[in-house]
Amino acid sequence: MSASNGYDFSIISIKPLHPTFAAEISGVDFSSPLSDETFKEIHQAVTKYGVVVFRRTGLTDEGHITFSRRFGELDDVTPYMKAGRKNRLKYPEIFDVSNVDADGSILDPASARGQANKGNGLFHVDSSFNPRRAGYSLLLAHELPPSGMGGHTAFADTRTAYDDLSPELKKRLLDNDYVACHSIYHSRKVAAPEAFANINPLDYPMGRHKLVQRHEASGRMNLYIAAHVHHIEGLASEESQDLFNQLFKHATRDENTVQIEWQAPGDLVIWDNTCTMHRAVGGPFLQKYKRDMRRTTVHDSSPTAWGLNEHTDVRQGLP
Repeated sequence: MSASNGYDFSIISIKPLHPTFAAEISGVDFSSPLSDETFKEIHQAVTKYGVVVFRRTGLTDEGHITFSRRFGELDDVTPYMKAGRKNRLKYPEIFDVSNVDADGSILDPASARGQANKGNGLFHVDSSFNPRRAGYSLLLAHELPPSGMGGHTAFADTRTAYDDLSPELKKRLLDNDYVACHSIYHSRKVAAPEAFANINPLDYPMGRHKLVQRHEASGRMNLYIAAHVHHIEGLASEESQDLFNQLFKHATRDENTVQIEWQAPGDLVIWDNTCTMHRAVGGPFLQKYKRDMRRTTVHDSSPTAWGLNEHTDVRQGLP
């Protein structure tokens, strides 16, 4: 199919999943290396839709990594291993975002990692708390709970969220050029306050990124917001929280979100963290069925990748 606004799709087939973003792609054979032309169309689809879904790709860990590298330089789990987490997976380029423990059993929700995982249930973007943020994320299903047990992934369109702000609020945001400070400890504490009661996010480095910025790939303005935001610089605590709450509620309203249902092992979802938010949708499977999900993360390579942060390889990680 062909698409307007400078995007042309003649190899892949696209089925939009929401009026403003997200699409399912078919017509791609992952069993052999993709041609440059096919990859170019996939890349264009991610730029246009922000979130794209492929069904039953058949990808292995190795194929997952190889395909991901075509998007750019990969992040790895080294900070989490240094913090004490045991990795059950073979490759450090793959983030284990499952409910499976290192010994293969179902993760105890009361464990330290189980409590930390609660933060994934809040709308967020990957790695905004690090000096260099994430660009693309590629999440591959390996084992899923039975149908109807939940465990899907929801996404929010932050480009349209900016478009739909009132002219007055847009002017305030642009005139002040606000900087938001992102912290993994903050979002974890919001999601699991008792487990992180003794943690003060201000004791740890934060990622500083502009709240409103232009999404380079599409040229559209974007609201770069996430549950990781601890505060907005230059505002008193209450005013900062009020502004964040207003923007976050606006960006995650029902008409601005879509829920992707995982149908089978091999399903792959790719999203652009610089123009969408996402969250894991819980369900009754958590203590009874395994949900083995594995993610690669591509470092952002845009001019705003580092935000207002020092260019360093230091990254945050939790055990």
